[in-house]
Amino acid sequence: MEWVNAVVQGTLLGGLYALFAAGLSLIFGVMRLVNIAHGDLIVLAAYLALSTAAGLGLHPLAALTVVVPAMAAAGYALQRGLINRTMGGDILPPLLVTFGLSVIIQNGLLMGYTADPQKLQAGTLETASLSALGLTVGVLPLLTFALAVAVIGALQWMFYRTALGRAFRATSDRQDVAQLMGLNRAHVFGLAMALSLAVTALAGVLLGIRTAFDPAGGGARLIFGFEAVIIGGLGNLWGTLAGGVILGVAQAVGGQIHPGFQILAGHLVFLAVLAVRPRGLFPKMEG
Repeated sequence: MEWVNAVVQGTLLGGLYALFAAGLSLIFGVMRLVNIAHGDLIVLAAYLALSTAAGLGLHPLAALTVVVPAMAAAGYALQRGLINRTMGGDILPPLLVTFGLSVIIQNGLLMGYTADPQKLQAGTLETASLSALGLTVGVLPLLTFALAVAVIGALQWMFYRTALGRAFRATSDRQDVAQLMGLNRAHVFGLAMALSLAVTALAGVLLGIRTAFDPAGGGARLIFGFEAVIIGGLGNLWGTLAGGVILGVAQAVGGQIHPGFQILAGHLVFLAVLAVRPRGLFPKMEG
């Protein structure tokens, strides 16, 4: 039963990793941009929720009504004002810009909040649990997994059933043709970054409720997000969810074997998948 419990807990943890990865997958799919600052933006969202909850006396989940629009607006402004100016045939300039942004965010948070770990206080939600069939699972991990499925399902629907999704796909496939057809590439990219950071905001708040965070914690979240994206397959949103679950289960089972093996087990599974299926387990079909 301990092993079954490890698999269940790992699956639920995979929901959080899928939220980390969804914004990355979206940005790469639309702009072919690797956002090095993605993990730091997740941590930034957690700190923004911390200040919002403390300043307005809100529950952290209620703070999402402020944090999500704020992060989306910041994403649009960042893309239109900075990143779009560096995008072109060379992938290095935008990569360096997002790396610089990562350094700025980390140091800004360090100055504003110090290096002390912080945590969002969500009351009984943090400890509430459900029991069935000899297993006990937390309400928060269940909620996180359900939100991950809902967010990825909504993104999938948006991509293939809405005008915005068609604009994303057209710009991703052929930017020059999309421009000729009247699409404003800069605006489309700005909307993609806004949507990515809205999802990032949700991930940051759920991370802050689940565990402590500090200004230097973005790197680990970036790595987990990248691994989930690559395991699942670039460009496949449901694959991103599967990748997050595989990574979470690997870590949970590794921790069951030995506590020090938890994180390493996830990295080993990632490397094994990369060696056998370089494009991931469920790559997006071309053509």
